[in-house]
Amino acid sequence: MTSSVIRAASAPTLNVTEPAFGTETVSDFLRDGYWLEAADLTGDGKPDLVGYGLKIGEIYWYKNPNWEKHLVVDKIKEPVGMDFGDISGDGSNDLVVCYQLYGPGGTIHHADPEGGKIDWLENPGNAAEATGNWKRHYVGRAIGMHRLRVGHFTRTDRIQIIGFPIVAVEDVHAVLPVVLFTPTDDPRAEWDKEIISDTDFRMIHGVARKPGLIPGSPLDSVLMASDEGVTWLYYDADRNTWSWEHIGDGENGQFEQTTFKGSGDVDGGRIGDDPLAYVAAIEPFHGNTVAVYTRTGGDTEAAGWTRHLLDIYGDPNDNGEGPGHTVMCRDFDGDGDDEFLIGLRGPQPWQGAYYYKAVDLAKGLFLKWKVSEESVARIVAGDFHSRGVEDYATISYSVQHYFVAPKAQITLHPNLTPQGEGRQS
Repeated sequence: MTSSVIRAASAPTLNVTEPAFGTETVSDFLRDGYWLEAADLTGDGKPDLVGYGLKIGEIYWYKNPNWEKHLVVDKIKEPVGMDFGDISGDGSNDLVVCYQLYGPGGTIHHADPEGGKIDWLENPGNAAEATGNWKRHYVGRAIGMHRLRVGHFTRTDRIQIIGFPIVAVEDVHAVLPVVLFTPTDDPRAEWDKEIISDTDFRMIHGVARKPGLIPGSPLDSVLMASDEGVTWLYYDADRNTWSWEHIGDGENGQFEQTTFKGSGDVDGGRIGDDPLAYVAAIEPFHGNTVAVYTRTGGDTEAAGWTRHLLDIYGDPNDNGEGPGHTVMCRDFDGDGDDEFLIGLRGPQPWQGAYYYKAVDLAKGLFLKWKVSEESVARIVAGDFHSRGVEDYATISYSVQHYFVAPKAQITLHPNLTPQGEGRQS
């Protein structure tokens, strides 16, 4: 296979700004690590950080800018994916978490038949003083719940949660229900549940909420990475039904060796006025392959997508897994176009964050740089120091039965890249 990546050193004449990031330790020597979220919990306009792992069952938030550590909740069984939004309606960000993924055995082969629960955690409203208790409110459940997104997916008058299981009790690769939860008049009561699809998707590992992609609609939509590859999922209000567009099949060449195929994590990048000019993916589940999908045939209903292979990081291990875990698109150099970051959990040398910059979308050409060395389970972005630029932060991957980083930590990388330069014409 050929790579569509141009190493930065091999293209010195291109007018592209080289990325530069600092390193600040938010918290080190973590007992476990998996999820990281960037949310303004104090109402001061600056994102704080929320981080945790699966084992201990304790969720902590870290107050910007000194990163004081405060407990949100404890004794929550195996918290996995998280998102945030103003669920209570009081103007502050609450947290939404899914938990109780596995039963005895602790892997994707052991889905808990009583698990897959979702709670929202109510911001006490005085988080700036780091006082008060975060109350837990039960939303609903679906076995194997692994990822969720908060937004407005079928209506704008009430906030909603869309949930994505990863495995079923019957089998790792069994078909899964994608579900939508909508609150009643009282969001503190159990929410109404609607099945979006229970016949079409398997092993859903990564999702990204994407506002502004549905023409003429204020509703949010989702990019989804699953056994089927990459899918754009959205609600068609004109037809009063859920629809989806298949963007690509993902990585299928390792299937005989690993039993995994498709896509593992995904995000979409803006270039100029196109809010979804490309889709970046780690493939397949816990994969080793970086790919980008670009549009072909113009911006019409008949348009398709072309897959460009960018990189392969190492070989699958004995469990059939590679080091890749997370993807995130954001405009880091301020030129109006999105770059993307890939997070590798390890072990070395396949560990850290890699930064990719589009050079020629039609040809699938990207420049890349390695911008951090720590194990990465998840990457989040935000203007953490109120400087008008996008920084990023990471949490290390430390999960029993999968990969345990030798030193798990939460790390902030302030953006030192010159802004507004080097846009490609």
